Amino acid sequence: MSRRNALLIGGLGTVGIAAGSAGLWWTFSSRFSPVAGGEFTEPDELRSSSGRLQVRLEASPGLVELGGQRASTLGYNGRVPGPTLHVRAGDVLAIELVNSMAVPTNLHVHGLHVSPQGNGDNVFNVVEPGQSFSYEYRLPVDHPPGVYWYHPHHHGMVAEQIFAGLFGMIIVEDTDPPATSRERIMVISDITLDGSGTVSDASPMDRMLGREGELVLVNGQSNPKLSARPGERERWRIVNTCVARYLRLRLDGQQMQLLGMDSGRYPTPGNADELLLAPGNRADVLVTAVAGDATLRAVYYNRGSMAGMMGPAGPASNGGQGTGDIVLATLSVSGAPAASPPPVPTLPAPADLRTAVVAAHRQLTLAAPGGMGMGMGMMSFTINGREFNASRTDTTVAAQTVEEWTLVNPSPMDHPFHLHVWPMQVIEDRGGQTPGPPLWRDVVNIPANGQVKVRINFKDFTGRSVYHCHILDHEDQGMMGVIEVR
Repeated sequence: MSRRNALLIGGLGTVGIAAGSAGLWWTFSSRFSPVAGGEFTEPDELRSSSGRLQVRLEASPGLVELGGQRASTLGYNGRVPGPTLHVRAGDVLAIELVNSMAVPTNLHVHGLHVSPQGNGDNVFNVVEPGQSFSYEYRLPVDHPPGVYWYHPHHHGMVAEQIFAGLFGMIIVEDTDPPATSRERIMVISDITLDGSGTVSDASPMDRMLGREGELVLVNGQSNPKLSARPGERERWRIVNTCVARYLRLRLDGQQMQLLGMDSGRYPTPGNADELLLAPGNRADVLVTAVAGDATLRAVYYNRGSMAGMMGPAGPASNGGQGTGDIVLATLSVSGAPAASPPPVPTLPAPADLRTAVVAAHRQLTLAAPGGMGMGMGMMSFTINGREFNASRTDTTVAAQTVEEWTLVNPSPMDHPFHLHVWPMQVIEDRGGQTPGPPLWRDVVNIPANGQVKVRINFKDFTGRSVYHCHILDHEDQGMMGVIEVR
């Protein structure tokens, strides 16, 4: 284990090294063996009251249960995932972040439309080891409902801290929710642990491609069991917290309807055979149970490769991982049929910027290393040819204006693009117009050798924030820019 990883986990994984036994070396060089099939469990839940939610989050190393075994990881309040935070539009979310790690950290509330200034969603704040910081996020009264999440955003350590266990879900509740038998929180993550249960280091190749963990978990569990009665309608709120893994989700044999992706709700739910969640994306799903057993699976998605750098002997196109399905959870449906649920309330259509006056057109090009024979030391992940520099402002925008951005990806890998604070409406996807209801995202996937066009309404807030690739190893290596709205 590297010194960097030892610092990150706070030395937990190094305790046994001093013992010096031959058996100990075997545990560090062998694979972690998860125990699958336990009953489905969910993170702790905290809810706002009288317009406020006050939370203390301690980021610390510790022994937690992952995949049915004890592991040495990071966690918020000693758990992986951290608690689920329930708030409503107009609420104040106050978080005291306590850093009990040996390295700096901070906090980002991914997808929330809140101020980036001061102690708001300000990723330029740094919380040093042993220190704490009080964040306060004031949600607008018209904030969209939906599934959001929180995680560290200290540049250079984002991928490592999330991979090691620092993440949790935020839910902005509906004013008129659909009737359901139950709601389930599903925080999907991946991690690689050695035989001792210690987080494995990422290799230079992992960092270049974006690391994908060997173990894919739901709420820290390996293939948990869920049960329902035929006809019951459940609401599944799903977040992809993986550093680089795309989740192409299927639940064959069951009826899935998509209520919304990222922020907000669709006017009416649409039937879905599968869902593609890029890193950072979330889905709000209705599942109407059909008798029988079914598995929630992540089926193979080809996100491209950097094989051009490595030549014919390079890694597989999915970042070196296998191409088989990954079983995430098992749903068993039996018993007496439930009464048919009432129709889902129809909502007003969200705002549509397709007819808005556009104040500026910009092009952002996300470039990754490429070319035969390029040395590992020459790797560069950039936006518009520049690596991230926190002291430099790359894009200046006039407040209360609409801009159109063309996001270009000339590389052989997909790049999921994330803009903090202000959501994006997809105008053209894969070179074509997007008809139908407005499509809003805060993570937009840009396919390899492709482009996507979005429009953004820079309303409500001013200040400095960032946009970046949400393959977090790429972000840490420079694929991030600074935006200032004023």
